[in-house]
Amino acid sequence: MADAKLSAAFLPAHALSHPSANPGYGKRSAPDQRPRTAHDFAHLPPREAAIAAYIDRLSDGADISVKTLAKHLPYGQCALRTALNRLQGAGHLRRGREHLAVPEGGSRWITRSWWSRTARDDDWWAGFTRGDVPQEQPPDSPRRATRSRAHILLAALGRTNPALSLSESDCATLAPLLTEWFARGVTDDAVVHALTSGLPTPVHHPAALIRTRLTTKLPPEPAPPPRPPLRVLECAECGVPGRPEALPGGRCGSCRGQTARPHAPLPAPAVHSHAAGIRAAISQRRQERTPV
Repeated sequence: MADAKLSAAFLPAHALSHPSANPGYGKRSAPDQRPRTAHDFAHLPPREAAIAAYIDRLSDGADISVKTLAKHLPYGQCALRTALNRLQGAGHLRRGREHLAVPEGGSRWITRSWWSRTARDDDWWAGFTRGDVPQEQPPDSPRRATRSRAHILLAALGRTNPALSLSESDCATLAPLLTEWFARGVTDDAVVHALTSGLPTPVHHPAALIRTRLTTKLPPEPAPPPRPPLRVLECAECGVPGRPEALPGGRCGSCRGQTARPHAPLPAPAVHSHAAGIRAAISQRRQERTPV
Protein backbone atom coordinates (compact mmCIF):
# COMPACT_ATOMS: atom_id res chain seq x y z
CA MET A 1 0.00 0.00 0.00
CA ALA A 2 2.85 2.37 0.81
CA ASP A 3 4.38 1.76 -2.63
CA ALA A 4 1.08 2.49 -4.34
CA LYS A 5 0.64 5.65 -2.29
CA LEU A 6 4.14 6.79 -3.21
CA SER A 7 3.66 6.14 -6.90
CA ALA A 8 0.25 7.78 -7.07
CA ALA A 9 0.66 10.77 -4.78
CA PHE A 10 4.28 11.69 -4.23
CA LEU A 11 5.98 11.43 -7.61
CA PRO A 12 4.26 14.07 -9.79
CA ALA A 13 5.23 17.23 -7.87
CA HIS A 14 7.50 16.06 -5.09
CA ALA A 15 10.59 17.78 -6.45
CA LEU A 16 9.06 21.17 -5.67
CA SER A 17 8.91 20.55 -1.92
CA HIS A 18 11.93 18.33 -1.37
CA PRO A 19 14.74 20.27 0.35
CA SER A 20 18.20 20.80 -1.03
CA ALA A 21 21.35 19.79 0.78
CA ASN A 22 24.04 22.25 1.77
CA PRO A 23 25.81 23.74 -1.27
CA GLY A 24 28.20 21.19 -2.76
CA TYR A 25 26.44 18.17 -1.26
CA GLY A 26 23.32 16.15 -2.07
CA LYS A 27 22.43 14.14 -5.14
CA ARG A 28 24.92 14.15 -8.01
CA SER A 29 23.81 12.68 -11.35
CA ALA A 30 26.28 10.34 -13.03
CA PRO A 31 27.08 11.09 -16.70
CA ASP A 32 25.79 9.44 -19.87
CA GLN A 33 22.44 8.19 -18.61
CA ARG A 34 19.79 6.93 -20.99
CA PRO A 35 16.56 8.94 -21.44
CA ARG A 36 13.93 8.44 -18.75
CA THR A 37 11.26 5.81 -19.44
CA ALA A 38 8.38 4.27 -17.51
CA HIS A 39 10.34 1.02 -17.06
CA ASP A 40 13.65 2.29 -15.67
CA PHE A 41 13.26 0.48 -12.35
CA ALA A 42 11.05 -2.46 -13.32
CA HIS A 43 13.86 -4.85 -12.33
CA LEU A 44 13.68 -3.72 -8.68
CA PRO A 45 11.29 -4.83 -5.90
CA PRO A 46 8.27 -2.50 -5.52
CA ARG A 47 9.62 -0.53 -2.55
CA GLU A 48 13.06 0.01 -4.06
CA ALA A 49 11.52 0.87 -7.44
CA ALA A 50 9.27 3.52 -5.87
CA ILE A 51 12.15 5.09 -3.93
CA ALA A 52 14.39 5.01 -7.00
CA ALA A 53 11.72 6.74 -9.09
CA TYR A 54 11.37 9.39 -6.39
CA ILE A 55 15.12 10.07 -6.19
CA ASP A 56 15.51 10.02 -9.96
CA ARG A 57 13.11 12.93 -10.37
CA LEU A 58 14.88 15.08 -7.79
CA SER A 59 17.22 17.75 -9.10
CA ASP A 60 20.95 17.65 -8.45
CA GLY A 61 21.78 18.96 -5.01
CA ALA A 62 18.65 17.52 -3.40
CA ASP A 63 19.13 16.09 0.08
CA ILE A 64 18.86 12.31 -0.26
CA SER A 65 20.04 11.42 3.23
CA VAL A 66 18.05 8.80 5.09
CA LYS A 67 16.69 11.30 7.61
CA THR A 68 15.44 13.72 4.95
CA LEU A 69 13.92 11.00 2.78
CA ALA A 70 12.09 9.61 5.81
CA LYS A 71 10.34 12.98 6.23
CA HIS A 72 9.00 12.91 2.67
CA LEU A 73 8.38 9.22 1.99
CA PRO A 74 6.09 6.70 3.75
CA TYR A 75 9.03 4.64 5.03
CA GLY A 76 11.05 4.67 8.21
CA GLN A 77 14.78 5.33 8.37
CA CYS A 78 15.63 1.64 8.79
CA ALA A 79 13.62 0.66 5.70
CA LEU A 80 15.10 3.51 3.69
CA ARG A 81 18.64 2.61 4.71
CA THR A 82 18.06 -0.97 3.56
CA ALA A 83 16.48 0.20 0.30
CA LEU A 84 19.36 2.58 -0.47
CA ASN A 85 21.86 -0.21 0.14
CA ARG A 86 19.92 -2.40 -2.29
CA LEU A 87 19.88 0.42 -4.87
CA GLN A 88 23.61 0.63 -4.45
CA GLY A 89 23.91 -3.11 -4.98
CA ALA A 90 21.76 -2.82 -8.11
CA GLY A 91 24.15 -0.23 -9.58
CA HIS A 92 22.02 2.92 -9.26
CA LEU A 93 23.84 4.57 -6.35
CA ARG A 94 27.35 5.02 -5.03
CA ARG A 95 28.45 7.00 -2.02
CA GLY A 96 31.93 8.29 -1.34
CA ARG A 97 34.14 11.36 -1.24
CA GLU A 98 35.62 13.69 -3.85
CA HIS A 99 38.76 15.83 -3.50
CA LEU A 100 38.12 19.34 -4.84
CA ALA A 101 39.92 22.67 -4.93
CA VAL A 102 38.18 25.53 -3.10
CA PRO A 103 38.00 29.15 -4.37
CA GLU A 104 39.81 30.58 -1.35
CA GLY A 105 42.77 28.29 -1.98
CA GLY A 106 43.71 24.77 -0.99
CA SER A 107 41.40 21.77 -1.28
CA ARG A 108 39.13 19.55 0.76
CA TRP A 109 37.26 16.27 0.62
CA ILE A 110 33.52 16.52 -0.15
CA THR A 111 30.97 13.82 0.66
CA ARG A 112 29.18 12.68 -2.51
CA SER A 113 26.13 10.59 -3.37
CA TRP A 114 26.23 9.70 -7.08
CA TRP A 115 22.98 8.62 -8.71
CA SER A 116 22.45 6.83 -12.03
CA ARG A 117 19.02 6.10 -13.49
CA THR A 118 20.81 3.60 -15.74
CA ALA A 119 22.03 0.65 -13.67
CA ARG A 120 25.85 0.41 -13.81
CA ASP A 121 28.10 -2.54 -13.05
CA ASP A 122 31.15 -2.42 -10.81
CA ASP A 123 33.55 -1.88 -13.73
CA TRP A 124 31.62 1.22 -14.82
CA TRP A 125 31.70 2.71 -11.34
CA ALA A 126 35.41 1.92 -11.07
CA GLY A 127 36.00 3.81 -14.32
CA PHE A 128 33.86 6.69 -13.09
CA THR A 129 35.94 6.88 -9.91
CA ARG A 130 39.10 7.18 -12.04
CA GLY A 131 37.46 9.79 -14.29
CA ASP A 132 37.56 7.37 -17.22
CA VAL A 133 33.96 6.62 -18.22
CA PRO A 134 33.30 5.11 -21.67
CA GLN A 135 30.77 7.06 -23.71
CA GLU A 136 27.69 4.96 -24.41
CA GLN A 137 26.10 5.34 -27.85
CA PRO A 138 22.45 4.48 -28.54
CA PRO A 139 22.25 1.35 -30.69
CA ASP A 140 20.24 3.06 -33.44
CA SER A 141 22.40 6.18 -33.76
CA PRO A 142 24.92 6.31 -36.62
CA ARG A 143 28.59 6.38 -35.80
CA ARG A 144 30.49 9.57 -36.40
CA ALA A 145 32.47 9.41 -39.61
CA THR A 146 34.97 12.27 -39.38
CA ARG A 147 36.64 11.28 -42.65
CA SER A 148 33.33 11.30 -44.52
CA ARG A 149 32.55 14.70 -43.04
CA ALA A 150 35.87 16.03 -44.31
CA HIS A 151 35.37 14.49 -47.74
CA ILE A 152 31.87 15.96 -48.08
CA LEU A 153 33.03 19.45 -47.10
CA LEU A 154 35.90 19.40 -49.59
CA ALA A 155 33.64 18.18 -52.37
CA ALA A 156 31.19 21.02 -51.61
CA LEU A 157 33.83 23.76 -51.92
CA GLY A 158 33.26 23.93 -55.66
CA ARG A 159 29.64 24.89 -55.06
CA THR A 160 30.72 27.66 -52.69
CA ASN A 161 33.43 28.89 -55.05
CA PRO A 162 33.81 27.28 -58.52
CA ALA A 163 37.52 28.12 -58.50
CA LEU A 164 38.00 25.53 -55.73
CA SER A 165 36.38 22.58 -57.50
CA LEU A 166 38.22 19.39 -56.54
CA SER A 167 38.27 15.94 -58.05
CA GLU A 168 37.30 12.76 -56.17
CA SER A 169 40.98 11.90 -55.89
CA ASP A 170 41.81 15.37 -54.53
CA CYS A 171 39.12 15.08 -51.87
CA ALA A 172 40.35 11.65 -50.77
CA THR A 173 43.95 12.91 -50.55
CA LEU A 174 43.15 16.13 -48.66
CA ALA A 175 40.52 14.71 -46.27
CA PRO A 176 43.06 13.47 -43.67
CA LEU A 177 44.48 17.01 -43.39
CA LEU A 178 41.01 18.40 -42.76
CA THR A 179 40.26 15.65 -40.25
CA GLU A 180 42.88 17.16 -37.95
CA TRP A 181 40.99 20.47 -38.02
CA PHE A 182 37.83 18.75 -36.89
CA ALA A 183 39.76 16.93 -34.17
CA ARG A 184 40.72 20.36 -32.82
CA GLY A 185 37.10 21.48 -32.61
CA VAL A 186 36.90 23.69 -35.71
CA THR A 187 33.40 24.09 -37.16
CA ASP A 188 32.46 23.58 -40.81
CA ASP A 189 31.79 27.30 -41.29
CA ALA A 190 35.19 28.21 -39.88
CA VAL A 191 36.90 25.74 -42.23
CA VAL A 192 35.06 27.09 -45.29
CA HIS A 193 36.00 30.65 -44.33
CA ALA A 194 39.67 29.72 -43.90
CA LEU A 195 39.78 27.94 -47.27
CA THR A 196 37.80 30.42 -49.38
CA SER A 197 38.59 33.90 -48.06
CA GLY A 198 41.16 36.06 -49.88
CA LEU A 199 41.64 33.76 -52.86
CA PRO A 200 44.10 34.80 -55.58
CA THR A 201 42.81 35.47 -59.09
CA PRO A 202 42.94 33.16 -60.86
CA VAL A 203 43.36 29.95 -58.86
CA HIS A 204 45.65 27.81 -61.02
CA HIS A 205 45.90 24.72 -58.80
CA PRO A 206 42.95 24.44 -56.35
CA ALA A 207 44.17 21.20 -54.74
CA ALA A 208 47.64 22.68 -54.08
CA LEU A 209 46.11 25.86 -52.65
CA ILE A 210 43.80 23.90 -50.36
CA ARG A 211 46.69 21.70 -49.20
CA THR A 212 48.78 24.78 -48.35
CA ARG A 213 45.98 26.43 -46.40
CA LEU A 214 45.07 23.26 -44.52
CA THR A 215 48.71 22.97 -43.50
CA THR A 216 49.70 26.58 -42.74
CA LYS A 217 46.41 27.72 -41.16
CA LEU A 218 45.95 24.69 -38.92
CA PRO A 219 44.77 26.10 -35.56
CA PRO A 220 46.59 25.16 -32.35
CA GLU A 221 45.53 22.17 -30.33
CA PRO A 222 42.89 22.96 -27.71
CA ALA A 223 43.88 23.04 -24.07
CA PRO A 224 43.69 19.62 -22.43
CA PRO A 225 40.56 18.97 -20.40
CA PRO A 226 40.85 19.51 -16.65
CA ARG A 227 41.95 16.53 -14.62
CA PRO A 228 39.03 14.72 -13.00
CA PRO A 229 38.73 15.11 -9.23
CA LEU A 230 40.01 12.41 -6.94
CA ARG A 231 37.15 10.16 -5.85
CA VAL A 232 36.91 7.49 -3.17
CA LEU A 233 33.94 5.16 -2.80
CA GLU A 234 32.63 4.05 0.57
CA CYS A 235 30.95 0.86 1.78
CA ALA A 236 27.17 1.19 1.83
CA GLU A 237 26.90 -0.41 5.28
CA CYS A 238 29.92 0.55 7.40
CA GLY A 239 31.16 3.57 5.44
CA VAL A 240 34.76 2.39 5.23
CA PRO A 241 36.55 3.89 2.17
CA GLY A 242 38.17 1.60 -0.35
CA ARG A 243 39.16 1.00 -3.94
CA PRO A 244 36.22 0.25 -6.28
CA GLU A 245 37.58 -3.25 -6.86
CA ALA A 246 37.29 -3.92 -3.12
CA LEU A 247 33.65 -2.75 -2.99
CA PRO A 248 31.68 -4.95 -5.41
CA GLY A 249 28.05 -3.96 -5.22
CA GLY A 250 29.10 -1.09 -2.97
CA ARG A 251 29.96 -3.33 0.01
CA CYS A 252 33.32 -4.12 1.54
CA GLY A 253 34.55 -7.63 2.20
CA SER A 254 33.84 -7.43 5.92
CA CYS A 255 30.20 -6.52 5.36
CA ARG A 256 29.89 -9.34 2.84
CA GLY A 257 31.29 -11.72 5.47
CA GLN A 258 34.42 -12.53 3.48
CA THR A 259 37.07 -11.06 5.80
CA ALA A 260 37.33 -10.33 9.45
CA ARG A 261 36.53 -6.85 10.56
CA PRO A 262 39.51 -4.72 11.68
CA HIS A 263 40.04 -4.19 15.38
CA ALA A 264 38.02 -1.31 16.75
CA PRO A 265 40.10 1.77 17.70
CA LEU A 266 41.07 2.20 21.34
CA PRO A 267 38.88 4.53 23.38
CA ALA A 268 40.35 7.92 24.24
CA PRO A 269 41.15 7.11 27.92
CA ALA A 270 43.10 4.03 26.85
CA VAL A 271 45.09 6.08 24.30
CA HIS A 272 45.94 8.70 26.94
CA SER A 273 46.96 6.03 29.43
CA HIS A 274 49.16 4.29 26.87
CA ALA A 275 50.82 7.58 25.91
CA ALA A 276 51.46 8.45 29.57
CA GLY A 277 53.12 5.08 30.07
CA ILE A 278 55.42 5.66 27.11
CA ARG A 279 56.39 9.12 28.39
CA ALA A 280 57.10 7.71 31.85
CA ALA A 281 59.32 4.98 30.41
CA ILE A 282 61.28 7.50 28.33
CA SER A 283 61.75 9.77 31.36
CA GLN A 284 62.98 6.88 33.51
CA ARG A 285 65.47 5.82 30.82
CA ARG A 286 66.88 9.34 30.62
CA GLN A 287 67.34 9.41 34.41
CA GLU A 288 69.16 6.09 34.32
CA ARG A 289 71.60 7.45 31.71
CA THR A 290 72.28 10.70 33.61
CA PRO A 291 75.68 10.40 35.44
CA VAL A 292 75.68 10.95 39.20
